[in-house]
Amino acid sequence: MPTRSETIREHARQHLRPLVERIDREGLYPKDYLHELGRLGGFAAFLRAEENGQSDALAEQVDILRSVAAECGSTGFTAWCQATCAWYLAMSSNRDVRKRYFRAVSEGRLLAGTGMSNTVKHLDGIEKHLLKAEPNGNGYLINGGLPWVSNIGDEHVWACTAQTTDGGYVMFMVEGWRDGVSLKRSPEFCALEGTRTLSVRFKDMEITPADILATPDEFPDYLARIKPGFLLLQNGFAAGIIDAALSVIQDSCRSGNPANAYLPDSGQSLQNDFEHWLSDSTPLYAAAQQGHQPALPVLKSRAEASELALRAAQSAVLHAGAKGYLKNHAAQRIMREAVFVAIVTPALKHLRREIVRLEETAVAI
Repeated sequence: MPTRSETIREHARQHLRPLVERIDREGLYPKDYLHELGRLGGFAAFLRAEENGQSDALAEQVDILRSVAAECGSTGFTAWCQATCAWYLAMSSNRDVRKRYFRAVSEGRLLAGTGMSNTVKHLDGIEKHLLKAEPNGNGYLINGGLPWVSNIGDEHVWACTAQTTDGGYVMFMVEGWRDGVSLKRSPEFCALEGTRTLSVRFKDMEITPADILATPDEFPDYLARIKPGFLLLQNGFAAGIIDAALSVIQDSCRSGNPANAYLPDSGQSLQNDFEHWLSDSTPLYAAAQQGHQPALPVLKSRAEASELALRAAQSAVLHAGAKGYLKNHAAQRIMREAVFVAIVTPALKHLRREIVRLEETAVAI
């Protein structure tokens, strides 16, 4: 009996692989595939954990994202957006917001994104917060804009955070069709155009208690619960992109070019480093799901994912040689996807900054 990840991996080979060129070159948004992935249980690990006490839900969700990204890194990232929104809902103590969205998002009936990039960077002192929340009865009016939010649209929902007038933060769910929400296409990227990444503007958009994932009083503890999972779920699409790069390397080596043996990263050395990283990361998932995972090992795991993806993708191009420099060669797409692993929030430079700060704090103590 195949595991869910194995079923999804085979489904991706059959149904996602034929779409990859259109996703990458034409910016095709694979909406139907995402809905089908939801029907296969591809976003429901946290819902299953709630229903049957599954203790390895985070690890399973990471593996599912890996299965998708091994065929298409862009779609693996889009699936991460959906799964991460389900993670936020699973961790919320607000029964009303969970009742409204959790099952629909987890089953892929309602497609969902996560607009937390600005908040993560703001709380680490990198940029100012772009959304403001003004109390309005027992809810808030939201104003401001976010430049890039992925896997969203008029029929989607997503999560984001606004700063209150007294300096706190409220995290909430919002629908694309709501009054006071406007969406606009972002500038064209070199990759990931099939992720439905849009800029969002809020103008006196009202949220009620039933929209709130975490109130200002709850937010610090809530963020501490969700952030490890937010980061570790990114390991899923990173691992899939590394799988794809290693596959190109293996195919190139089978062609018998003896010069490949002189490249700085061999397929075997990369595979060994990859397996070591996978092994080191595995214990982090259960601890994060239980809310017991310290930040530093998570940051290091996520940073290593970026570095491995970059190394593996560059090596894939070099192993493929002149063919790897052709515009339509898989190695070119994988290289662009790997760079995205290293620049998506938190970017590699952001991760390394936070690692140094935490290590210096530990030494000072």
